[in-house]
Amino acid sequence: MKIIGMLTSGGDCQGLNTALRGVAKALYEVWQDDVKIIGFLDGFRGLMENDIRIMQPRDFSGILTVGGTILGTSRQPFKQMLDPLDPLRDDSPTKLKAMVETANAHQLDALVVLGGNGTHKTAHLLSEKGVPVVSLPKTIDNDLWGTDITFGFQSAVNIATDVIDSIHTTATSHGRVFLIELMGNKAGWLTLHAGVAGGADVILIPEIPYDLDIIIEALEKRQRQKKKFSIIAIAEGAISKKEADMSKKERRDARMDWHYPSVAYKVAHDLEQKTGQEIRVTVPGHYQRGGTPCPFDRVLATTLGTAAASLIQKETFGYMVGTRQQKIKAVPLAEVAGRRRDVPEDDLLVQSAKALGVSFGN
Repeated sequence: MKIIGMLTSGGDCQGLNTALRGVAKALYEVWQDDVKIIGFLDGFRGLMENDIRIMQPRDFSGILTVGGTILGTSRQPFKQMLDPLDPLRDDSPTKLKAMVETANAHQLDALVVLGGNGTHKTAHLLSEKGVPVVSLPKTIDNDLWGTDITFGFQSAVNIATDVIDSIHTTATSHGRVFLIELMGNKAGWLTLHAGVAGGADVILIPEIPYDLDIIIEALEKRQRQKKKFSIIAIAEGAISKKEADMSKKERRDARMDWHYPSVAYKVAHDLEQKTGQEIRVTVPGHYQRGGTPCPFDRVLATTLGTAAASLIQKETFGYMVGTRQQKIKAVPLAEVAGRRRDVPEDDLLVQSAKALGVSFGN
């Protein structure tokens, strides 16, 4: 009997259930009744506390198109992995040790971990402690090192683009400037792709710090061209050039004095003060992470899931399954952990957008 553990960690996104299904159905196909799958509930918390659900083949039926995750998820900060599991107990094991003990107690032949950057740092720690880990890359931010694309990204792009498309009609009717704040705290892939797909006039992402005066120049240029409205797609993690020159602590302290819910409202206020134009803000928020995975993500998550099952059958552990140049690639967790894939300023899509006259505020 092969015993396989599964968990989904960090923020949810489209395609998690699809990937779980891909792994499980491929394993059932090979080992039939000789495989037992244990689902750890709410991510690493379930592994720490041995909160489990014994999965049956029927649990993986009918979830191809279901968003979210049937196992639940939670955020367990990597920085806290060496903290005691129970701070009130003097003899409490660390969170990391508790997870290793749970994995060993169940005699796991493999632990399948689905997650993003923080998840993969913890997965690497577990792998170093001898837990047989195979991971899959999920995040709508598409910023995970070692893979060209993560599942969840294209679904989020589709939703974000639809938001921009819908705002276009209102912006056109009223002749206003709209800021649409999209997810992406540290990487701007989602805002870049949705901004280009939705025909945004200004795209602001964390990797390219903006200058407010340059944004104003772009808006004034559109006015001179007799264009009544403008669309600004802004990532939630966008920063100004002034902030880019600060240390992380200085930037954090400076934002503590803000009276704005998020960066889009700050930029909108500053633009209104300098231009006198009416500015409106739209924040779709978690709407971008929810709902049914798009066909592209269903195919990607299924392909990565079956590839992960193949690694398990070969007893090849300590790897993340990703895609590079349209081929499946097993990437060592040691290469993935602690690294982020940012948007380079010479990225083809950035250059293409600039050729169209799109401003990046720089």
